Formats: sequence, structure tokens, C-alpha cells
Amino acid sequence: MDLTAPINAYCERTDQTYWAEPVNAISNLAFIAAALALLWLWRRGRANDRSALLLIGIVFLVGIGSFLFHTHANRWSLLADVIPITLFIYVYFFIAMRRMMGLGGVGASVVLAAFFLFSFGVTALLPPGFLAGSGSYLPALLALVVVAGLLHGFGHPSSRALYLAAGVFAVSLTFRTFDQAVCDVVPIGTHFLWHILNGVLLFVLVRAMMQARTILPALGPRARAAA
Repeated sequence: MDLTAPINAYCERTDQTYWAEPVNAISNLAFIAAALALLWLWRRGRANDRSALLLIGIVFLVGIGSFLFHTHANRWSLLADVIPITLFIYVYFFIAMRRMMGLGGVGASVVLAAFFLFSFGVTALLPPGFLAGSGSYLPALLALVVVAGLLHGFGHPSSRALYLAAGVFAVSLTFRTFDQAVCDVVPIGTHFLWHILNGVLLFVLVRAMMQARTILPALGPRARAAA
């Protein structure tokens, strides 16, 4: 596979020059800003929350990887974009199963494996180009809604933040999906709004995880030492 093969997937890019997507590239500052704001909250909390720090680091990498993709626009930079996003989804899900739901390590691993298989199965069944490639994110959105609903049922306060995150995610997915469809009307497209809203999304999610450290897990005190 040629890792330098060009990829032209968004309205804003009309050639293969480095700055052909200035808005899409610069809008990745939303992820960097989210990571820096979260780091400030982490330091202010004076808590040795290594799980949150790991998530903050991944948020920063999401911004770097996406910037590389929207400047180099080829296969290797696509990997730099996709890998941190995928890593965040699965790492966050695992930590949420432990810290918010209160599952032990084995239980959280089993649920994570089930979520991975579900996500892989859904993605494999989707027709090529479904929702302009946004269909692969639907399992993550569904998982967010389901976990929020479960936490709400247990009366867990983190459910509010996850519901908010799900709403932001749904809107950002909409902007990602319609980027190519609006090229004639909006030459720069709408993909940059996906970046900005996802910066907000990741901030909300990680902040909720940080706050959940001081809240009793949904399934009881046996998981107080989780994550």
C-alpha cells in the first residue's frame, strides 16, 4: 500500500498543496484548546488521576493527527488522524465502564470486547460511503446514548454530561456528513465544524470523567478503586 497516495475527501481541498485546507487544518486548534483546558483543570484538582491524564494526552494527539491529515492529505496522515480517535473511543469506554458504571477489570474488558465486535460488525455491514463515511461513528454515538441512559436509570449525575455529549456528537456528525453535499453553496464545506464541535465534545467527556472520580459508581461501592 502506498502510504503517500493522495486523499481528496473534503470540499475545501481543491489541490494537493500543503495549505489547501486552511480552515479544516486550523480548526484543529479546538482539540489543542480542549486538551490545554482539561490539563489546567487536572492540575487545579491536585488529584493523581492518571486515567484522566491519559485521556487528555489522547485529545492532544487527536488534534495533531487531524492537523497532519488536513495538511498532508494522504494515507499515512489518515492513519495519524484515525488512530488517536479510535484510541480515545475505546480507552474512554473502558474507563467509563469502571469509573462510572463500577465494573471490575474483567467485566469492563468483556463489555469493551463486545462493543468492539459490535462496532466492527456495524462498520462492515454498512454500504461503502454510507453517510459520507460518517456511519463508522454511529456505534460510538449509540454507546454514548446507551451508557448515558443506564447512568440516568441508576440516578448517576454523570448521565447529564453524557447526554450533552451525545447531542453535541449528533450535531457534529451531521456537519461531517453534509460537507461534500454543500460544496456548491459553501465552498469551504462544513467539516471544520466537526472539528470545533468535537473539541467541545471531548472536553465535556473528559471533564465528566474527572468529576466522576469523586462520585459513587453506578453499580455500588465495590468499584471505588476503579481506574
